[in-house]
Amino acid sequence: MNGKKRIAILGSTGSIGTQALEVIEEQGNLYEAYVLTANNSTDKLIQQARHHRPAAVVIANEAHYTKVREALADLPIKVYAGTDALCQVVEDDNVDIVLASMVGFAGLRPTISAIKAGKMIALANKETLVVAGELIVRLAAEYQVPILPVDSEHSAIFQCLEPGNRIEKILLTCSGGPFRTFTEEELQHVTKAHALAHPTWNMGAKITIDSATLMNKGFEVIEAKWLFGVSPEQIQVIVHPQSVIHSMVQFEDGAVKAQLGMPDMRLPIQYAFSYPRRLKASFDRIDFFKTKDLTFEQPDTKRFRCLALAYVALARGGNMPCIVNAANEIANKAFIDDRITFNRISEIIEQSMAHIPFAADTSLDTYMQTDKETRKYAQSLI
Repeated sequence: MNGKKRIAILGSTGSIGTQALEVIEEQGNLYEAYVLTANNSTDKLIQQARHHRPAAVVIANEAHYTKVREALADLPIKVYAGTDALCQVVEDDNVDIVLASMVGFAGLRPTISAIKAGKMIALANKETLVVAGELIVRLAAEYQVPILPVDSEHSAIFQCLEPGNRIEKILLTCSGGPFRTFTEEELQHVTKAHALAHPTWNMGAKITIDSATLMNKGFEVIEAKWLFGVSPEQIQVIVHPQSVIHSMVQFEDGAVKAQLGMPDMRLPIQYAFSYPRRLKASFDRIDFFKTKDLTFEQPDTKRFRCLALAYVALARGGNMPCIVNAANEIANKAFIDDRITFNRISEIIEQSMAHIPFAADTSLDTYMQTDKETRKYAQSLI
């Protein structure tokens, strides 16, 4: 062993994955990229593998296996393909940390495998807790595995916690997305190009659309419930367009602690890797003399129905958040493909919530079946 922590990055070609590799490169004496995975982005995965020289790569889409294997044939890198390989590779004895940064429901099974293998989880795949929060929290306790949040908001909350002092309220900040000031009429006519132009964060297409609908914030509400053991009533979403305050915690005596920083995902990624230490880094610093006024607004759940639906799903529990996630993934993709309008996204989610049978059971089999049924039904609405 070389003393470095070895990191498996599930979803290395996405926004979080690529920034994680930047962190690993900057802190090269402490970390190494041991496993890299992607779904379809073969060229980028090959480029990353040739640069970082991991022990293994996994291309989830088996149709691309030959291309990746041949491109890396001259290097001592093991090449695997398929969903089962994702689950197996995180169990490698040499892996210390698993960065779960795959997008969507696909990240659930590999994360469960990593927990059962006793790996520390740096969690960026919010859908894992949205879909199966109760199961994941139970497994993490059973296998004594720490789950460290990578989402900027949840990392901020985590950094504000005080051991022994109870949370009265979580103040979850939200940029409001690109359509914060749009009327209901204007929202009827927004385009994919408009929705993909996030005002402060640079993210992948799926998450950027979710941010525009505020579904992303709804998912973060559900995620916060499971990460921090609070009730839905203790989680308040606050629209903060400047994205300087990444979230806040209010304690029982009324004191509020906030975590501030530039909108740079490398900071929460690095903190998840190094916790409880803070490492010197080259990230930009806030210049408070140049910082504009910080403003706060209530979210409009009438115009942005997805946020309200997330609260409904969280209150209902069982497989309802799983239904919301699956319907959203289908509707989100349909909007990106120009097959539905922006406002139709929330309508498809709400119709799916009403149609798919509710199940209080929170087993993996229930989640898998619910996800399958919901996707089929949501697709029929497009």
